[in-house]
Amino acid sequence: MNSTQQQIVKFSVIIFIFFNAQFVVSQDYRFGKVSKEELLQKEHPEDNEADAAILYREVSTSFDYSQDNGFYLVTDVFERIKIYNKEGFDWGTKKVNLKSGNGSREKISGLKGNTYFLEGDKIEDEKLRNDGIFDVEVHEYLEQTKFTMPNLKEGCVIEYKYTVRSPYIGNVDTYRLQEKIPLDKVEVRFAAPEYLNYKTHRSGWLPFRIDQEIKQRNLTLRTKKEITQVRTSLGQGIIETQKVEFKDNVSIINLEDVPAMKKEAYIGNIDNYAAAIKFELAYTKFPGASPESYATTWEAVSKSIYDSSSFGEELKRSNYFEDDIDAIVKTASSTEEKMNLVFEYVKSKMTWNDYFGYYASEGLKNAYKQGTGNIADINLMLVAMLRHVGLNANPVLISSKANGIPLFPSRNGFNYVIAAVEENNEIHLLDATNKKGEIDILETEILNWQGRILRDDNSSDWVPLYPSAPATESALVTIDINDDLTLDGSIKSRYTGHYALSKRFSYSNISEEDQRKKLEKDKGEVEFSNIKFENLETINQPVTLNYDFTSYDAVEEIGGKIYVSPLSFLAVKETPFKSETRNYPIDFSHPLKDRYLFTINLPEGYKVETLPESVAFSLGEESGEFRYAVTNNNNTLKISMELSINQPYIGAEAYGGLKKFFELLVEKQNEKVVLVKA
Repeated sequence: MNSTQQQIVKFSVIIFIFFNAQFVVSQDYRFGKVSKEELLQKEHPEDNEADAAILYREVSTSFDYSQDNGFYLVTDVFERIKIYNKEGFDWGTKKVNLKSGNGSREKISGLKGNTYFLEGDKIEDEKLRNDGIFDVEVHEYLEQTKFTMPNLKEGCVIEYKYTVRSPYIGNVDTYRLQEKIPLDKVEVRFAAPEYLNYKTHRSGWLPFRIDQEIKQRNLTLRTKKEITQVRTSLGQGIIETQKVEFKDNVSIINLEDVPAMKKEAYIGNIDNYAAAIKFELAYTKFPGASPESYATTWEAVSKSIYDSSSFGEELKRSNYFEDDIDAIVKTASSTEEKMNLVFEYVKSKMTWNDYFGYYASEGLKNAYKQGTGNIADINLMLVAMLRHVGLNANPVLISSKANGIPLFPSRNGFNYVIAAVEENNEIHLLDATNKKGEIDILETEILNWQGRILRDDNSSDWVPLYPSAPATESALVTIDINDDLTLDGSIKSRYTGHYALSKRFSYSNISEEDQRKKLEKDKGEVEFSNIKFENLETINQPVTLNYDFTSYDAVEEIGGKIYVSPLSFLAVKETPFKSETRNYPIDFSHPLKDRYLFTINLPEGYKVETLPESVAFSLGEESGEFRYAVTNNNNTLKISMELSINQPYIGAEAYGGLKKFFELLVEKQNEKVVLVKA
């Protein structure tokens, strides 16, 4: 490269840097200052698959002082979001949770927002109106302000701001630093008076730094001084003011170019692994007073919930159901029989109204009379009934996967309650809101780490939610290879546990034609017939499925040889674990065991040239195993295949081994049998 060319390159680089610097400088994060460059952006520069991006998020929390109630939280929130396509419209709706209880509540104020878009070369905007704002009572201790930005369209930019005032200085909301879309810039500021000492809890895999600074503040306090002299005009007293100086301990977090959390196979709720920070009040130390600890424990949280009139008090009442339950269990002789009878009665009697929560909504007596209720109405009723018939039954608090994992002690860590029966050192879990459910078979949405059992003696403990027994699929498959290179076969399958529950959800109450379409979906060139399910409506029994099939793409002839995919459409075609690395754990929801036995009849006039080898390999620390065995006996192939996953929750550090495990599994399942003419 000659000197002239070098100068041109240098000049081009300078121009590029200059224009990019100009764009950065032109970024104005004040409300109402959306730029034309932001509106013209067609896709995110670092993530072209993003449906939307948070251009700027600012959350600032400080403490004000009330003469009557002391310190309270003031949190200002401001967000600017770019929406690239229609799939990003969901980011135009925001839900703000507002806690309440014990005569206090959080309040939102100053809510305003705009949607910006280009009309020709001009920036236009439309303001958030009152008809786009809704207040919803979620349950006794939680309200929600929900708003949807107006006139959403592809390419628009939205922004909104609001302030939340909260008396709950010991229950500060978690600050999220990462989302399912890119977050270009986030600033968090938490300024606490020196009298309030907070400790921090980090979550997520993304590293971030917390900067600290100290700011001087002062407050003006008013006190009433009693006056007894006759000359006072009011005869009551006078108000004195006092200026108090103190320090604010300020924590500051600044992050840029935060990547989106990508959905991966078997991840559960990805929000559980977002980068975030939580401030927990550890103790207070006011001038002239001894330190007072505010560190909350799960025991304290559990007791406060149990002592509520909408929880523990409801469990003491039985007069509204006694006669009905006594008649149902009068001939029952065992704990198991009583448990089953009461469980099935509540499932048939009550219908869930789709509302979550661990507090009874209208009272169990009213819910029983109406035959409908929220999660707590139904399952607290179940606990009360189980206790009435003499069983050691207690409620178990749960956080659904959508609600996240409760890492820190807080009543908001839970949103669900089920029943538990303790018998012979075993704990049986029951959820009567699921009419298709069985004892110890909870829906996968609430198989979220562990639950908190609350006993009537004020004790509480963590209990595992994952079932100990695996969900099983056992299948006998018979296949004939036809002269026209098709496969005819029949399958007899049996499902237990969560596999049976899944089949009941998917195939109950639909026609055989719809069942056929579901079974054939994503199976390649295959046709099913003579489909027959059993026990779809019979709970506590394995679900069975029998059908015949014809496969058109499992056999091919090349150079006079026949290549057969012996597992046909039952083979896993590709691994679900494609990423080279993974930052999130793997959640299979429950242990599982799949067992298949294939009998394959070869066509006359052909013999086997090549067979897959028999193999067995395991996942580390007895987490899982795969076995594949094949034999040839008088032109009849026998293939047995078994996959077991023993630990449903596997840490990200074991991902490399799991990825290799599934790659070997897929490779083996797709190996071909080669036939030649005898």
